[in-house]
Amino acid sequence: STSIAPDLSVSKVLVSVTVRSAILTFIKFKMIILSILFFVTAIFYASVGFGGGSTYLALLLILGVPYYIFPVIALICNIFVVSGNSFNYIRAGNLNLKLLIPYLIGSIPLAYIGGSLQIDKNLFEFFLFLVLIFAGTMLLIKFKSYDDEDKKYKDIPIIISILIGGILGFVSGVVGVGGGIFLSPILFLIKAGKPKHIVTAASLFILINSISGVIGQLTKNIVLTEVSNYWYLFLAVMIGGHIGNFLNLKIFPTRILALVTAMLVLFVSIRIGIKLFL
Repeated sequence: STSIAPDLSVSKVLVSVTVRSAILTFIKFKMIILSILFFVTAIFYASVGFGGGSTYLALLLILGVPYYIFPVIALICNIFVVSGNSFNYIRAGNLNLKLLIPYLIGSIPLAYIGGSLQIDKNLFEFFLFLVLIFAGTMLLIKFKSYDDEDKKYKDIPIIISILIGGILGFVSGVVGVGGGIFLSPILFLIKAGKPKHIVTAASLFILINSISGVIGQLTKNIVLTEVSNYWYLFLAVMIGGHIGNFLNLKIFPTRILALVTAMLVLFVSIRIGIKLFL
């Protein structure tokens, strides 16, 4: 007797549909988780005048977003979050151009150059780990300075300010952050100005560096349509940033929120360290 092979086409279709459904469910779940995490991060960072780029990068890295796209996402989120901060601080009369401009002179071109560089993923992760450890530690050491009303401030030589700005701009462009999370503790450490002037300078430093870094990142082989696929993250940080602005101006002391941010950054850096070394 002649045996008839079973028709497997229906089974193949069912398996294909099941796998596709599982993938879509996972993608939707990741979208929801990322949106919540970005929303919370934007609240914390906006509360202390930062954008959150360092934590956005770490979250995207941990949750497996394609390596070549997340620096741009983090920088764009930075821009959305700190725009509100910058506007509020300027409107409150806290802008000190004499303090800010030398750092921008050094940072803007080097943020662009850093953003345009191609960098290996493993090296990027290691560099990001070092950056987060440094930023979190600096914030943790100097968080009390956010409410310090010490009247003694130092005039920093312009060449030193440009040099610091250049280094921070380059680092910011390479890893995809705004740089204010580094600049703010440094300015407090060297007593470069009043707390309100430093926080305002850090916010504008983030905003302008992020714009420069985005332009640099977009010189690489990055597909703009892929960035648009993450529109929900931009919406989440816009809403979170507005809430963070309210908390900064109305409720909590800035030093408390700086401490919370330091703990958040260190936690994420430890997570990356575990991923790298264990």
